[in-house]
Amino acid sequence: MALIHSAQLNPSKLELLRAWVPGQPWVGSADTSSLEHIDAYRFDDPDGEVGIETHLLRTADGAVLQIPLTYRGAPLAGAEAFLISTMDHSVLGQRWVYDACCDPVYVRALATTIVTGGTEAELEFADPGNAREVTTHVLGSGSGEVPSIGAVNCSTVGSATTMGSATTITSGTLELTVYRVVDVEAEFRGPTLTGTWPGQADPVLLASLQIG
Repeated sequence: MALIHSAQLNPSKLELLRAWVPGQPWVGSADTSSLEHIDAYRFDDPDGEVGIETHLLRTADGAVLQIPLTYRGAPLAGAEAFLISTMDHSVLGQRWVYDACCDPVYVRALATTIVTGGTEAELEFADPGNAREVTTHVLGSGSGEVPSIGAVNCSTVGSATTMGSATTITSGTLELTVYRVVDVEAEFRGPTLTGTWPGQADPVLLASLQIG
């Protein structure tokens, strides 16, 4: 369960994303001159320390981008290259925002969701008056036991087109692929994470997993 506070953020999440996304190699030929926030989904950190949220954005030419972020209350050691920004949270204080694909807490959550047939985290609102309906849903295919997650390496393969860009995450014998520019027509098989969101009723491939 993910606890959601009613808070002011500086910069806002969308401001942060609009500043960071256009410079990323996985954008390909997508037109990032404007970025519209579609929705987001969360995973749960069992230790309750790290916020895990994946944003879905629509570009000016209609491509859908998937951007996983982690929010931490202190810097992640050795992850300076993957720090996107810091933000001021009116309840939690300063937060360090990372590209989640290189954060082991996100990697563990994603792998667990895929192999156990899990879903997005249930949301708990600190102020029930601000509760909102969850409209993006993800589902793991459920294919086995949760693998051990150790040191994480991540690399992004860019694409000259709007489709095909992905980040590959490795940890031991595990390999995860997170599709950054979502192809709504991509076929999926094997251990996968699929999702639906407002305006996208049919499940779409978001991530896949292999264990060597």
